[in-house]
Amino acid sequence: MEKDIYDIIFQKKDVIIDLTQSEKSTFIRFFSLYLGGSLLLMLLVAVLYYQKEKKLYFDLAKTKMQNVVSNISAQIIYAHMSSSDLDLSQFLKSDTYKISFYGKDKKMFLGNLEDNIDFSKDIILKDKNFILVDKSTYGHLNIYYIAIKENLYFKRVQNLKVEIIIFFFIIYFIISIIGFFLAKLFLNPIKDERERLNNFIKDTTHELNTPISAILMSTEDSHLTEKQIKRVKLAAQKISEVYKDLTYIFLEDRPNETKAKLHNLKELINSQIEYFEALAEKKKVIITTKVEDSFFTIDENDFIRLFNNLLSNAIKYNKQKGSINIELTNNTLTISDSGIGIEQDKLKDIFSRYFRATNLSGGFGIGLNIVKNICTKYSIKIDVTSQINQGTTFTLKF
Repeated sequence: MEKDIYDIIFQKKDVIIDLTQSEKSTFIRFFSLYLGGSLLLMLLVAVLYYQKEKKLYFDLAKTKMQNVVSNISAQIIYAHMSSSDLDLSQFLKSDTYKISFYGKDKKMFLGNLEDNIDFSKDIILKDKNFILVDKSTYGHLNIYYIAIKENLYFKRVQNLKVEIIIFFFIIYFIISIIGFFLAKLFLNPIKDERERLNNFIKDTTHELNTPISAILMSTEDSHLTEKQIKRVKLAAQKISEVYKDLTYIFLEDRPNETKAKLHNLKELINSQIEYFEALAEKKKVIITTKVEDSFFTIDENDFIRLFNNLLSNAIKYNKQKGSINIELTNNTLTISDSGIGIEQDKLKDIFSRYFRATNLSGGFGIGLNIVKNICTKYSIKIDVTSQINQGTTFTLKF
């Protein structure tokens, strides 16, 4: 059964694609559970509805039979009391009912109902019909019992079953379609997250492989030149940045890790600019600063993560011999670069984890997500403006 579901769902193109085996298995289990639960619930509702409608049909049929037999009984009593003639055979012409009249000895003297009657019961269920016995004539015209048999109740109940079954399958089919798309919708975030994670792993591997290769190549010679030493330093610095970003991502939600205190942001910024001088020099990017004393309560490591990611991006996505301007005045930090810029329709997504606005340079899409998380954590307002091939400006208000 599971294989059949698998073939129906996954052998058709454009239904669900690019799912791993575990995701397909999860889809089938979820879909099967949904269909099974829906089936049980619908069966319960259908049975309850059938029983309710069946009782309603029975009560309606019984009421109609009682009305018919009461009308006949009233005519019999009136005819006897008024000594008038009454043609009982007229009551036998009904297509809906069969009627018989019985005397005191419980023997039929007129009628078309040939069933054996148990006169101790008022309602007799027999085969696919039921018979109602009436005793309201009280012997008028020597009629003590009237038996009436209807032939529509069970036909109506049978039609009711057919209607319920038809509606059951129609509704179940609709629910199945809804369940299919719900299951697909349920798996989409998992699939997207898996793809992002795969890309993240590939990009991380690439990001780590480049500086590691540089270190290995530079250390092959026992006598390192100044250029080789600088290359090793840059590679080690890059690995350090990747490590710190990954550490922040996986430790960001741990409690009691924040050690916020009042810091002079000017001192922190100047120390980090020195840290990035070698990287900027390699790309011949000129960094100009106008930094004033500005105090803010923040964890030192959090601010360094925030600033380093912004400055690292400004260098990484800058042009050769480009420029970066850093200003800190009136508790407002501005970092502007003359780089490749960001397309306007991508600005809204740049803070999403694993999102990369361009593949022209390295990176794996977590730096700006870290920046956004830190800004949210300390209620720092961040704005970004950008123009293609002219540069990008990040403005943070503390």
